[in-house]
Amino acid sequence: MPKSAIFDRTHAGHVREKDGPHIVEIENSPRRVRAMFGGETIADSSRPLLVLETGCLPVYYFPRADIRMDLLVPTDHRTTCPYKGEAAYWTVKAGGRSAENAAWSYPTPIPESAALGEAIAFYWNRIDHWYEEDEEIFVHPRSPYHRVDVVQSHRHVEVVVRGEVVGESRRARFLFETGLPPRFYLPPEDLKPGILSPSETTSRCPYKGVAAYHDVTVRGETLRDLVWTYPDPIPECPAIRGLLCFYNEFVDEIRVDGVPVEKSATPWSRARAGS
Repeated sequence: MPKSAIFDRTHAGHVREKDGPHIVEIENSPRRVRAMFGGETIADSSRPLLVLETGCLPVYYFPRADIRMDLLVPTDHRTTCPYKGEAAYWTVKAGGRSAENAAWSYPTPIPESAALGEAIAFYWNRIDHWYEEDEEIFVHPRSPYHRVDVVQSHRHVEVVVRGEVVGESRRARFLFETGLPPRFYLPPEDLKPGILSPSETTSRCPYKGVAAYHDVTVRGETLRDLVWTYPDPIPECPAIRGLLCFYNEFVDEIRVDGVPVEKSATPWSRARAGS
């Protein structure tokens, strides 16, 4: 069985980071959203709230009337958020299973977050399945302000690892994603033969799909999970199917038309540095 990545690349990759004040945006979502646990639909709403908060992943909040409150058991657990107020928690019980403190709400939120007062949210990874309309979604809700644009380019892309050019292409696809550095997806034929070996690591992105990883061996040294690919991306992102992408953070450099691409700090580079 594939193992999970030690560091959840996708989850961290879409944390919203902004300079300036902490922002909590609360919006009405037009999507029907359902959450399932233990074989039961515990929440089903065509009027959920979508909360977009600085430094956090998007979260759906459900009106209480759209939740199976008979499957929620209140607990004494409490936490405090300076931007929303004091949170109360519930354990979810269904199908002979339970998820402790998997649901929370702000019964008396601060005035700026008053819209959350009658709504309840669930920890994404403690619930079995999530659906937007009839499609299952993974990792976290997709923000309507998050874009993934993939464009074909004939610019000369070179990937250098341990002083050696291991990839060179004039037919790469450039992926531009909100809040992340550009990524360069190369056809497999444009990589040096014999440098890749499949890894068991996988990760999932709500905007692209399930990624598979490859180790790269150069001059006798193997670098783990340096390359990823989406063999079967979600329908919204078909242009990268089967192409290969290197972590700019961990190669010597990636050059486009001979100019090194600037290396930006990302959640993955910070994780490897131990911060």
